[in-house]
Amino acid sequence: MSTRAYWQLLNNHTRFAGFGLVIAFASSFGQTYLVGIFGQSIQQDFGLSHTQWGGVYMAGTLLSALLLPVTGKWIDQMALPRYTLFVVLLLAVSAWFITQVHSVWWLIAAIFLLRQSGQGLMSHVAYTAMGRYFDHDRGKATALVAMGFALGEAVLPLLAVLAIAAVGWRHSFVGVAVLVLVVVAPLSLWLLRGHKERHQDYERQLQEREGQPLNGTIESKANPISWRRRDVLRDYRFYLLIPGVCAISMISTAMFFHHLNLADEKGWSHTFLTGNYLLYSVVVISMALVTGQLVDRFSARALMPYTLMPLAAALVVINMVDTYWVVWPYLILLGIGNGFAQTAQAALWPELYGVRYLGAIKSLFWSLVVFASALGPVWLGVLLDMGFLLQQAVLTMVVYLIAATGLLVLGLRRFRQN
Repeated sequence: MSTRAYWQLLNNHTRFAGFGLVIAFASSFGQTYLVGIFGQSIQQDFGLSHTQWGGVYMAGTLLSALLLPVTGKWIDQMALPRYTLFVVLLLAVSAWFITQVHSVWWLIAAIFLLRQSGQGLMSHVAYTAMGRYFDHDRGKATALVAMGFALGEAVLPLLAVLAIAAVGWRHSFVGVAVLVLVVVAPLSLWLLRGHKERHQDYERQLQEREGQPLNGTIESKANPISWRRRDVLRDYRFYLLIPGVCAISMISTAMFFHHLNLADEKGWSHTFLTGNYLLYSVVVISMALVTGQLVDRFSARALMPYTLMPLAAALVVINMVDTYWVVWPYLILLGIGNGFAQTAQAALWPELYGVRYLGAIKSLFWSLVVFASALGPVWLGVLLDMGFLLQQAVLTMVVYLIAATGLLVLGLRRFRQN
């Protein structure tokens, strides 16, 4: 892997690349791996079982998934700085709102707001912006977004454990609201300075590319024909891809959501497990940087069939070994799978369906991802309440990953044939 290409990208687009990284990092406050750290405290506060807490989380997340195709499409219709400010302010309000709830029904509403603003729209902004405005460097740009996610996973869970122990979960979320409002909002707008000129260049290049004949020489890997979302929904190949492209979110979310339960089952301390998230994040970043260059050299379509097997291997490892050192190969494999899949998936949609309506298409994709992330914790929570050990329950997900890989291969092969 050559780092020179990344330094060149950062030199040429310092602020905009930094914007993608910052927004991805800030999305952590609505991501499951961080909310899951608060999970045990919230369960105890509200007196919820594993299944009940998983059900609350699923309900809020499903509501978010249902709304995402509407709110996500607005990124195609609004200027990026204005849309970003709306999303960041919504995240600040969401973090404050959850500190005020004292009933299960309001807790569902709070989870909905956190998932909509954090996991849903903040992630959507980061990936859509990088996928839309970078062409030849799309893989490397989306790798930088994956780095933002990984940095959040490395730093924030341990800080959350310490903050909850020091001031409780409610006051910790108050701190999140203040941080987002005082730091993330002004920083993101500053990083987007000069975006009007970038958007004008994008529109000009897009019109030139769309005007080329289909048998002409097109250097971009993006589809020169931009599909509308309604056309994507009529494409049977899209449905073959859904189980595979949603697998990483569903299964990684489920594992991070139940990591403290896994630690209790294995006899590990919570700080030991969350402290090793740094290793996971380093692997995610390294793999994302490698994958970004591979995407730009080959294509996301060529890489996607291989993205799920590292995650399956991670689950097999956690099933077979109980000793504390298994955390390291487990997190390494999990990091390889997430860095590989997140970067390749982010570059896949422009290659398949073009960029003009990318916001609408990605919002559809993110709604499915959010739905999958809601299903994963409940999947494992139900099996736990049925008496299965977590290390036994994960084998059902291994079967799913193998089947989803087969559908990915079939679906992408049909794209190559047409």
